Amino acid sequence: MTKNISVLGSTGSIGTQTLDVADKLDLRVSALTAAKNIDLLERQVRKYKPGLAVVYDEEKARELKAAIADTDTKVLSGMDGLIEAARLPQADLVVNSVVGMVGLKPTIAAAEAKKDIAFANKETLVAGGDLVTDAVKNNGVKLLPVDSEHSAIFQCLQGMPDKKVLKKIILTASGGPFFGRKLDELRDVTVEQALAHPNWSMGAKITIDSATMMNKGLEIIEAGRLFEVSGEDIDVVVHRESIIHSLIEFTDNSVLAQLGLPDMRIPIQYAITYPMRYESPVGELDLAKIGNLTFFEPDYETFECLRACKKAFEMGGAATAIANGANEEANALFRQGKIKFLDIGRLVMGAVDNIANFTPACVQDILDVDEQARRYVRDRVN
Repeated sequence: MTKNISVLGSTGSIGTQTLDVADKLDLRVSALTAAKNIDLLERQVRKYKPGLAVVYDEEKARELKAAIADTDTKVLSGMDGLIEAARLPQADLVVNSVVGMVGLKPTIAAAEAKKDIAFANKETLVAGGDLVTDAVKNNGVKLLPVDSEHSAIFQCLQGMPDKKVLKKIILTASGGPFFGRKLDELRDVTVEQALAHPNWSMGAKITIDSATMMNKGLEIIEAGRLFEVSGEDIDVVVHRESIIHSLIEFTDNSVLAQLGLPDMRIPIQYAITYPMRYESPVGELDLAKIGNLTFFEPDYETFECLRACKKAFEMGGAATAIANGANEEANALFRQGKIKFLDIGRLVMGAVDNIANFTPACVQDILDVDEQARRYVRDRVN
């Protein structure tokens, strides 16, 4: 089992829950990174005593360095710091829980350093595509999914004797806070309303993505890349209770599902301990107490982000990076109060439709088209 981990994004929702799992499993933590939350990062450094702490924001990194000068932890900043944390020789496994495209270079760096990767940074796989999966394959490392849906699929696939018998992947979606609403009912949605997720505790960006169903669109692309299936072989079903985390269907039409309470520590722990299982910090699932499980078709008309992601995946090439970059920019602008909720989907679809598609040859191609998508959104808003 993994004994030593590097946690990228340790102050976020997935990162803090990863450290809960590390406590339970008595793991050594070699590196911790944050964007700018140095108050929490300082507490984590003092508890886990990592050899390296990284703050992406350079000014905040200087503040952290002064605050923990009495410790033996080295402090770095920026992308170079993230890459060093991803390559750290002591770590057996890198947990990548940063949000957004910032995770692309560290992911590839971890693979090239022969590190297995527990992966919660879906934007990197969506945008990086073959560049990421090829780095994983070429270096003989594991890319272990942490997202609850992809972990569920991964777990179900362990019982599959031959990939040829896989007929379909079925991703479940909670439907977010606006399930059942139509376009006219979403025109004046506030940031506070969009952040009120019914089941999951997540960071702000991902929670807004869930409200627009962009998160599920990204997961369609991620599932296709992780499990090497086409978009037409991936279905989405809205499952409000978030108890079934996803399913697979075989050629004989039998279906396997993975169930559990909506707590990210289950998939985090499985990624860390794979292929073994250990006692979990999460409670038991009591189906009799839950009583009913419900299922609905997703509303592709209302939730344009979901439709845009499916289109981008079908287009291939840089289209998925374009969709992701446009969404990251639009999501941030909505949280800043600069655009309306429905503008997010309109801007993402506009970027997919209007930015020239091509096949990226290197990481810089991905970064360039990501910036082009962000600029498209800013230009339309301004």
